[in-house]
Amino acid sequence: MSDPKSFRAAGVIGWPIVQSRSPVLHTWWLKKYRIPGAYVPMAVQPGRLEAALRGLSALGFAGCNVTIPHKEEAARLVDRTDALARRVGAVNLIVVQPDGSLSGSNTDGYGFIQSLRHDRPEWRGDAGPAVVLGAGGGARSVVLSLLDEGAPEIRLANRARDRAEHLAAEFGGPVRVLDWSERESALAGAALLVNTTSLGTTGQPALELRLDDLPRAALVCDLVYNPLESPLLAAARGRGNPTENGLTMLLYQARPSFEAWFGVMPDITPEQRAAVEAAIR
Repeated sequence: MSDPKSFRAAGVIGWPIVQSRSPVLHTWWLKKYRIPGAYVPMAVQPGRLEAALRGLSALGFAGCNVTIPHKEEAARLVDRTDALARRVGAVNLIVVQPDGSLSGSNTDGYGFIQSLRHDRPEWRGDAGPAVVLGAGGGARSVVLSLLDEGAPEIRLANRARDRAEHLAAEFGGPVRVLDWSERESALAGAALLVNTTSLGTTGQPALELRLDDLPRAALVCDLVYNPLESPLLAAARGRGNPTENGLTMLLYQARPSFEAWFGVMPDITPEQRAAVEAAIR
C-alpha cells in the first residue's frame, strides 16, 4: 500500500491516448479522498514502451495503466506478473515497487464481468454462445473471463486470423476461430456479442457489421466508451438488442489500480460517472 499522505503520480500509457478518460476518473477520486497526487495521460508510440516503463521509477511514478496497443508487450517487459496476468498474457496495471522493479496485473476481466453484473444483474455467462471480435489485450481478458463464467462456446474473429488462432491455442476450451469475413454469420444463435477492437472509437473507422443474424435478445457489448454510443451500439439498440458500452467496465477496472497506487479502494458514484460522461461528450 502506498502512503496516501505523500504526493504520488500515476498515469495511463497508450497510443493514441487522447481518447482516454481515465485521467478524469482518477483525478475525481484524488480530490474526493483528498490525496495529494496526479494522474496523467502519456502518449507512447509503439517501439518505445520499454523506455517509457523503465522511466517510471526515475520519474517518481507509483505506476501506470496500460491501454491499446501496449497491453501484451507490457506483460513481457515488466519484471514480474501475478497469476491472472500470466493467464491473460496482457497487463493493464503496473506498480513500481520500492526497489524500482515493475509488477504487472490485469483488471480488465474483473472490470468487464463486474460491469455486466452491475448493469445487467440477470446476465449469465453460460446463457449461450458468445461472439468476440478482436484478439488484443482486451479480447484476451474478455475471453478468459467468459470461459471462467462458463460460456459454452466462444466464436472469435480478428482481422489478423493468426492472432486469434494463437489466443485460442493458449486458452483452449470452447474457443473457435473464424475468419473476419465470417463475423456476421457467426452471430446466428449468439447470446452475447463483444467488440474488443478500437473500431468505432472517436477518430477511428466504424466497425462494419450487419446484425441481421443476431437474435434480438442477445446482449451487445462494446469496450469502446468514447463515444458513449458507438455505431455498433446504436445499430443494436435500434433493432431492440440490450446494449452495454465500456464506461462501467472502465470504472470498475480502475478501482484496483487506484488502491494499488494511492492506498484507498474508491467508490463509484453517480456524480463521478456523470463527470466522466460529461468529459466524453
